[in-house]
Amino acid sequence: MTPEVFKRAIQQLSKLPGVGEKTASRLVFFILKTDPSYVKNLCSSLLSLREKLKLCEECFSLSETNLCVICKNPSRDKSLLCVIETPQDLVAIEKSRKFSGIYHILHGRLSPLDGITPNKIKIDELLVRLKRGAIREVILALNPNMEGETTALYLSKLIKPRGIKITHLAQGIPMGSDLEYIDEVTMGRAITHRIEL
Repeated sequence: MTPEVFKRAIQQLSKLPGVGEKTASRLVFFILKTDPSYVKNLCSSLLSLREKLKLCEECFSLSETNLCVICKNPSRDKSLLCVIETPQDLVAIEKSRKFSGIYHILHGRLSPLDGITPNKIKIDELLVRLKRGAIREVILALNPNMEGETTALYLSKLIKPRGIKITHLAQGIPMGSDLEYIDEVTMGRAITHRIEL
C-alpha cells in the first residue's frame, strides 16, 4: 500500500503541464533520494516565484520590480513595440537577439468560443500606451493560428486609424505553432524580415 503523502506528492506534480502520473512518480522518487538541502532550495525558489514576481506596470512581463529590465533599459528603442501573447514569447524573441524595441504582453488571445473577449486580455492597456504617441511601429508577433490571426486583425483595426505603422512577423513560422518553440534562427529571420499589414 502506497503512503498517502507519496500519493499527494504525485497528484500535485502531475498537475504540472507535460507531467503525467509516471513522470510525477519518477520525480517523487528523485526528490526522496536527493539531498534534503536541494529539496528545501527547490521549495524556497518555488515560493519566491509566487511571492516576489509580479507583472511589469508597463509591458506586463514578469518582474521583481514595478518596471521590468527591458522597460528600464535606456538603450531599447521605445518607438518600436512588439505585441505578444505570453511572457514565453518574449523569451523566444529575445533569444534571437534581433529585436531592440519594447514589448506589450496581452496575456492571451481572442477566442470568443472560449469566452476570451477583448476585455479579458491587455488590449485596453495597449491602447493607453499608444495614446502617449511615442510608438511609431507596432509588430503583431502573435501565434500563427486561428486565434492569433483573429487577434491580429482585431488589433490592426484599432491601431490603423492612429497612423501607426503595423507589421507582423515574416513568413517562415509554421501555421499552428507556438512562438516559444521556434528556433532562434527562424525567430531572428521573422523579426528582421517582418512585413507591413
